[in-house]
Amino acid sequence: GRLIATFHNEVTMSHIQTSPETPPQMTQHAMLVIWGIFARRIGLVEAIEAVKLKQKVQDHTPQTKVLEYLVAMLAGLPHLQDISHSAHPLDQDQLVAEAWGRAAWADYSGVSRTLSRLTGAEVAELTAALDSISQPYIDREVALALESAGELVYDADLTGRPVSSTSSSYPNTAFGHMGDAIELGYQAALVSLHSPTYGRLWLANELHPGNTVSMTRTQALVIAAEKRTGRRPQRRIDLLGNRLAQVQVALEISRDTVAASFQKQREAEGKLHDTRLSLREWAQAVRTLTAQYQQENRQQTAHCQLTRAQRKVATLTKQIPRYEKALGVAERRLARHEADYGAIQAEVDQLQARLQQFQADNAANPNPIRATFRLDGGFTSHENLYWLIEMGYDVYTRGRFPKVRDDLSAKVTDETDWRRVGNNANMTAWGNTTVDGYFAYPLDVALLHYHTGDTVQRATLLHYGQTDVVADLDGWFHTYNGRQTIEAGIKEGKNVFQMHHLNVRSAEALLLQEHLACFAANFVRLAAEWLTDERQPTPFAIPSVKQMVRVAAHTSAWVKRQGDVWFLTFTEQSCYAGCSLRFGDGVIQLPLPLFKGICFSHF
Repeated sequence: GRLIATFHNEVTMSHIQTSPETPPQMTQHAMLVIWGIFARRIGLVEAIEAVKLKQKVQDHTPQTKVLEYLVAMLAGLPHLQDISHSAHPLDQDQLVAEAWGRAAWADYSGVSRTLSRLTGAEVAELTAALDSISQPYIDREVALALESAGELVYDADLTGRPVSSTSSSYPNTAFGHMGDAIELGYQAALVSLHSPTYGRLWLANELHPGNTVSMTRTQALVIAAEKRTGRRPQRRIDLLGNRLAQVQVALEISRDTVAASFQKQREAEGKLHDTRLSLREWAQAVRTLTAQYQQENRQQTAHCQLTRAQRKVATLTKQIPRYEKALGVAERRLARHEADYGAIQAEVDQLQARLQQFQADNAANPNPIRATFRLDGGFTSHENLYWLIEMGYDVYTRGRFPKVRDDLSAKVTDETDWRRVGNNANMTAWGNTTVDGYFAYPLDVALLHYHTGDTVQRATLLHYGQTDVVADLDGWFHTYNGRQTIEAGIKEGKNVFQMHHLNVRSAEALLLQEHLACFAANFVRLAAEWLTDERQPTPFAIPSVKQMVRVAAHTSAWVKRQGDVWFLTFTEQSCYAGCSLRFGDGVIQLPLPLFKGICFSHF
């Protein structure tokens, strides 16, 4: 297809009225019409229609209602009822429906019923259909990123989706940290790709109960990113093999420790058993001697046989609690050492399985790439950090290890070289260090001082990878903070695509809403590139997703159709008055994955 955009100082109705039999019609949602044309040309409408949804059809198919829900999200409508009850109801805009290949839109109540009746399998098919539409664009951006930057850069984050604290109709909710408060709701785990063309593309998302914490989702997000891009770095099996060997040595030491603890436990158990047996024997002797003394009418003396037996009983009685305590200590020590041994054995088994998997991964990946993950400190437990390194990723993260921060602070002297890296931040770093054995692998570790008034806050940054970040602290600081792109994406999802309103309540529909929000954010960017393909001027700010959704999707235009040709002329009441757009007939070519045949290998 070809887009022709022309600007006029004055636009009259005669400019577009070419046939009296087909007078122009007005839409209040000009951008939604344009997006509908784009959606049909890239096969989105056809892909949704192909999904079989087993629901009763009256006036509108369930596929139509799913599309209507997506269009409502593209319009930035905060509530489902806004489809029918806003100032300019979407379901009354016939031109938008036709642009999206629909005869008409359903009332919002019908959309709500359809969403509530979706099954898990149907949602999975819908999300797969959406992924199939955006996949060619992702493939192209992967190729472009590798060709231009030599690596893929991923960002991951977790964001809260709160609901009313008294709500009981949302399934699988839980209280958790959301922002600066504890709220009821969900946590959405998201991963994005840094895109040369679009800035940011969402790759995957997951919805979890509100008490989910970041570090439990790290590995799943990394695997989801690899699955979506189809590319992965070379696994660092040499590092993993060395770590496995060290853990196996620790296992042997732990086995010896368990054997020694078991021996001590047996000795303590034997001593207590012998003492109890002796006590019973001496107690019986006391009873026998007492009876004998009574029969013979003998008087007990200080050194007689009965007195000596009674003293023996008293001594043994005092020893038993001490021996019981010693046995308890030995048993707890043995249990602790056995638990340590079990944990180390589990780690050995896990690392051995991982090594086998990574060897298979490398064998099946003849053209590994270089890739970087930027993560907030909440994602990086020790194990997650080691796993990312072994997976082959370069890692930029913020350390949440108080011991590391305190140890580094103790190393600071008057001669420490501090570098200014921000308006209120100074930074110093140590390269290739385990911080006195605190980490299994040598890392680049930095200490940050943030000055806020009279107070100083300290934080640590961690890095693993090929880049010499210690030689460029400013670059390190700003590369890590480049992950603000995903934070901006989360904010965009909440404020532009209204994800701070969960307007569905079934578990399946909630998953669909989450996926549609990410698809919508990608879709707007894909459509913006399409609009600028011919390098023609447009009346709205193409890079501004917020403007396109909040303004352009709610501005009025006259629309004239002639066959498959659409004419749009923004009305005089529109902020884009004086602009006309013409969309001609044709089929849009999906972007091919450029350089797909070229192999990039980064070690």
